[in-house]
Amino acid sequence: MKAVLCKAHGPGSDLVLEDVASPAPKNNEILLEVHAAGVNFPDTLIIEGKYQFQPPMPFSPGGEAAGVVRGVGEKAGPFKVGDRVMALTGWGSFAEQVAVPGYNVLPVPDAMDFQTAAAFGMTYGTSMHALTQRGQLKPGETLLVLGASGGVGLAAVEIGKALGAKVIAAASSAEKLAVARAAGADELIDYSQASLKDEIKRLTGGQGADVIFDPVGGDLFDQAVRGLAWNGRLLVIGFASGRIPELPANLVLLKGAAVLGVFWGAFAQRQPADNVANFKQLFAWYAQGKLKPLVSQVYPLAKAGEAIEQLRQRKALGKLVVAVR
Repeated sequence: MKAVLCKAHGPGSDLVLEDVASPAPKNNEILLEVHAAGVNFPDTLIIEGKYQFQPPMPFSPGGEAAGVVRGVGEKAGPFKVGDRVMALTGWGSFAEQVAVPGYNVLPVPDAMDFQTAAAFGMTYGTSMHALTQRGQLKPGETLLVLGASGGVGLAAVEIGKALGAKVIAAASSAEKLAVARAAGADELIDYSQASLKDEIKRLTGGQGADVIFDPVGGDLFDQAVRGLAWNGRLLVIGFASGRIPELPANLVLLKGAAVLGVFWGAFAQRQPADNVANFKQLFAWYAQGKLKPLVSQVYPLAKAGEAIEQLRQRKALGKLVVAVR
């Protein structure tokens, strides 16, 4: 089979397309024929040796995929050959086949195509877990979404609206904010033009945001934590800015606030029933037209490295997808 390989840590331009042996699924795994693979921020880290998990060299990046089951291990769950599924793989999706533990596999709704499915799992799974299990977002509360034009950001905007919140979308350009507005955001903040902290205060009448969704980190985290409401919750999703911020604990004390880590991959493994319930609701919202994943660009397998670089440079809107078949 063909696979995009990382043979040494470095940029996406160093990745190569080669023929490799097909994987042999273990007893608890399915063999997935990959039709499409989503591109996510962890892909930019894993090829540079900066992610918390490092597979042995050479490896294929790509943390999520959608396709057709071609083999089923004895303990892989209720799947059968021919099923249409989406999977959280960690790595290995930028290839024609990948072996995946059954607990990381979900059926794809009949009305959803493979490219949409490849763009759905990680972003919507992360944002749903963040806003429900971690953030406990309630109808009528104010949700601030940083990096609101990216994959998880747009998902958070849509889910926030579906949960009945007022959503403030924050991003670094008018073009990015237009995408967030189209996804349902009520208010917009261009933090390249104005102080994030001041704009939060202005748009909330000085009360602050009840929940802040932060996949960016860095300087924006420093401002956002000061924009929390009393009993506010700040959700730490990731650090797309490149800097992991430090937290002045007195700010959390004074606001009676909570700063909560969000690690959807571990949640999906440790609380599979809750994860399945989350996706049952997400698929229902998708069927109702409340969730509309934005796939802004589709790349062929040979250009997966270009897709990763586009994401690393923070130029992507919505999700980028690699079309494997």
